[in-house]
Amino acid sequence: MLDNSITCRLPAAASVIPDAAMSDYTTFRLGGACPALIDCPDADTLTASAHVLADADVPFMVIGQGSNLLVADGGIGSVVLRYCSEKTPLIEFDGFRVRVSGSTLLDDLARITVERGVGDVSFCSGIPGTVGGAIAGNAGAFGRQIGDVVESVRLMEGDGSVKEVPGEALQFAYRSSILKESGAVVLDALLNLEAGDIATMEAERERILELRRTKHPDWKNMPCAGSVFRNVEPTSAADRRQAAGWFLEEAGARNFRVGGARLFEKHANIIVAEPEATAMDVFQLSEKMIAAVREQFGFELVREIKLLGAF
Repeated sequence: MLDNSITCRLPAAASVIPDAAMSDYTTFRLGGACPALIDCPDADTLTASAHVLADADVPFMVIGQGSNLLVADGGIGSVVLRYCSEKTPLIEFDGFRVRVSGSTLLDDLARITVERGVGDVSFCSGIPGTVGGAIAGNAGAFGRQIGDVVESVRLMEGDGSVKEVPGEALQFAYRSSILKESGAVVLDALLNLEAGDIATMEAERERILELRRTKHPDWKNMPCAGSVFRNVEPTSAADRRQAAGWFLEEAGARNFRVGGARLFEKHANIIVAEPEATAMDVFQLSEKMIAAVREQFGFELVREIKLLGAF
């Protein structure tokens, strides 16, 4: 619970939810409470709220759609700032340069740029999460990644201060950027895109969405967080980057289950949380998957999902 002396200093646009259940703000729909969740509809509200909390020495973290988070059943001790525009994508076009809020959903970015004939970032179609989270993790698919089109980003540091840096300063790598270490938050990004044929891009987007429908669970009806582990780098036991799901299949993990957590029947690298599942069930199942691949192949899988709280 936040003290009234702090909440009264927050910007008017900030919406405060005391003792918020994190299960309401993650796609796993699991996890205990946080002291307070502050919903921030825009960058100004986010930075102003961060300033207030930093000045008061209140620990906080920033989340987006919660599509890659596993929150412990016991909850977390930090206040949560939520920066996610689920209903109102914030995108501005200047020719083929696109300014997009870090709070905009990644799939909305893919859809709207296709509709405008600007792109092509259709490879982002169907990927849950926000643009900010996608840039931090250099999200991608089909051999492409969001970092390839980032010209610059405006970042918020832990004290609420803001700076703009060029895309190359983020040191993009496979499913990674320097933001994973620094913890800075993407307020908005300038993307350098190009002209595209709308019909061609629409067909490609639909092809990708259909592919995802056939191979991935619908997280809105089947709680999950997408791929649990990163694909395996060539420096490991694989001679090239290979799907983590292949190694899990070979290690016999297909039918693994712990409590209410199980593997999706069509994808060995996706954990589904059934109604009775706990966050600990999911964590212990992921540990079981790591152990199986370690025993079979002699290397450690690396999680894509982020753990919050005590496990």
